[in-house]
Amino acid sequence: MKIRICFGFRNSNFGFHNRADFTIGENRGTAYIMAKIISFDMDGTLVNPEFTEWVWLHGIPRLYARKRGISFDEARALVVEEYRKVGEGAIEWYDIKYWFKVFELDETWEALMEHYAGKISAYQDAGHILGRLKEKYPLVLSSNAGREFIDVEMDVTGLGRYFDRIFSATSDFGVVKKTVRFYQQVCEALKAEPEEIVHVGDHYEFDYLVPRSLGIHAFYLDRSGKQSEDSFLSDLRDLEKRLLPIADGRLRIPD
Repeated sequence: MKIRICFGFRNSNFGFHNRADFTIGENRGTAYIMAKIISFDMDGTLVNPEFTEWVWLHGIPRLYARKRGISFDEARALVVEEYRKVGEGAIEWYDIKYWFKVFELDETWEALMEHYAGKISAYQDAGHILGRLKEKYPLVLSSNAGREFIDVEMDVTGLGRYFDRIFSATSDFGVVKKTVRFYQQVCEALKAEPEEIVHVGDHYEFDYLVPRSLGIHAFYLDRSGKQSEDSFLSDLRDLEKRLLPIADGRLRIPD
């Protein structure tokens, strides 16, 4: 679940040793990263988070209001409070099946997702950058989201066709993405060293600080453009400018 209800630690200093604080290759004073595999986060990075926000902050409260016979506003306040108690550091936070059991909802989670599928949309720069990079690099999706959300969002947007591998921290590894162990497992599955991977995402902790602590080249996507650093992006299309093309062709990664 990626919803904005201010649990964040996005701008905290976690004291990680930034082993990924280096680039390889230079051309006329511009530093480049020589990557073999490119990894992307999903919600907030490739796909507008509107769909997930509607599911978590409108759909579930709506069903709970109907179940309890209370107003939507009352139901939403109660639902959000339960979300807060669990917190985004817990695996249950991302598990829609868990929340349907907690709130004893009558409708199925599949029906709820289908109801809001029209809210799913990819960012304009997503298809552009994926299409360009797909010819040069293996692409992987590395998300906190459960497979339930990944599958429907990739299907509706059509972005699934660009990815060689898709990893769900919660569904595949039973962890939330903020753990170093998740990224280690991704590296193991890809048979790649951390420094051979570039990861891009919009969560300052999960997508930036943590992978950098392992040695992955991480870029923080800040679509507001308010922050400007070498490893920050305001548009996904800027990523291509930071990568040194691979001279020996596109790497094949294990299935």
